[in-house]
Amino acid sequence: MVEAKHRIKTAIYASIIVFCTYTFIFGLRKSFTICTFDNLRFLKIDYKIWLVIFQMLGYLSAKFFGIVFISQLKKSKRLTTLVLLLLWAWLAWLLFALIPAPYNMVFLFLNGFPLGLIWGIIFSYIEGRKTTDLISTCLAVSFIFSTGFVKTIGLYLRSYFSVNEYWIPFVTGLVFLIPLAACLFFLNKIPLPSLEDIDARTERVQMDATMRKKVFKQYAGGILCFIFIYLCATIFRDLRDNFSLEMWLEMGYQSQPSLFTKTEVFITIILLVIMGSTVLIKNNKLAFNLGLVWMGLGFILAGGVSYLFKHQLISPFYWFLFVGLGLYLVYIPFNCFFFDRFIAAFKIKGTVGFFIYLVDAIGYIGSITIMATKNFFHLKLSWLHFFIEWVMYLSIFGVFIALVAWIYFREKSLKT
Repeated sequence: MVEAKHRIKTAIYASIIVFCTYTFIFGLRKSFTICTFDNLRFLKIDYKIWLVIFQMLGYLSAKFFGIVFISQLKKSKRLTTLVLLLLWAWLAWLLFALIPAPYNMVFLFLNGFPLGLIWGIIFSYIEGRKTTDLISTCLAVSFIFSTGFVKTIGLYLRSYFSVNEYWIPFVTGLVFLIPLAACLFFLNKIPLPSLEDIDARTERVQMDATMRKKVFKQYAGGILCFIFIYLCATIFRDLRDNFSLEMWLEMGYQSQPSLFTKTEVFITIILLVIMGSTVLIKNNKLAFNLGLVWMGLGFILAGGVSYLFKHQLISPFYWFLFVGLGLYLVYIPFNCFFFDRFIAAFKIKGTVGFFIYLVDAIGYIGSITIMATKNFFHLKLSWLHFFIEWVMYLSIFGVFIALVAWIYFREKSLKT
């Protein structure tokens, strides 16, 4: 009874801390997407497109680096590493503001690289617990809430305080700096997993090159399915996240700071309930398979509402809301319980960080490729119609791959 009460208190404490921590970290990441930069162009491509691509290249480089770095990071080095990476990201925004456009584009890469390593470090504080599903869901949904919240703050800074667009990212980071410092302090106070946690979810250990190769070879077919599913989800998320302002404007909605928060808060609450409820499932293989089910349903929802919207059978607001819910039903399991349950179900010696950085690296390649194709080949599609078409095509592909993954791991389960 005492152990159970302690575990519940720890789960509640950790859930609040990781949610707040990543929300404030997002203040160093995406506030620039609410800016138009006076429609500046460079080499006949919108300046903002260059900024998004440079930042994504930073994330991409971090994901490949993180496959090794995060899987081998010692617990004693986590807090120091977090502080240094966040200061690095924030100072990159200062240089972005000081150096004139378009020469300041490179600082988006220097901002994206350190931020691309943050997720794996934070997740290492909470993985391998009986309550990881609940805690990690709070962490994962934080970036749904925070993407709207941070854009709202950025719009307020621009609209009500007349902050220059080039200074908005740095000032937004400044707004969040003190609460973020407090969150990091409390994050480092999260207790280690108990013996009961380790027994239920397996002990998490650092992975050297030999261990990484062994695990990949043993589950290659399934991991490739994960990569393809996550690739689709990342393309969805990044297009919606980076160009939501442009899509709202195309749909006839003027710049409204609260608009971003309205849709994302609803999605956050729904996913908290859905994903957090997996903590009630003790059987790791059942929870793992349920993750694949949610992914398939997410693809169906995103593709279905996009088809309805294309044929004017659903309003713009509800399309944007439910396409977001669908894509996050695919995306969020990877970033909360899915890999944690995968490790526990198949008794894998390793960490969640290795798997999430592996799929993340490929996901960003996909996002950059799609964005570059539209812009560098000058495809005559608006961001709104471009997004709708890709959602429908990738949803069909995603449902198929989720089914293949379910069959693959069903066979694996029968052999273990």
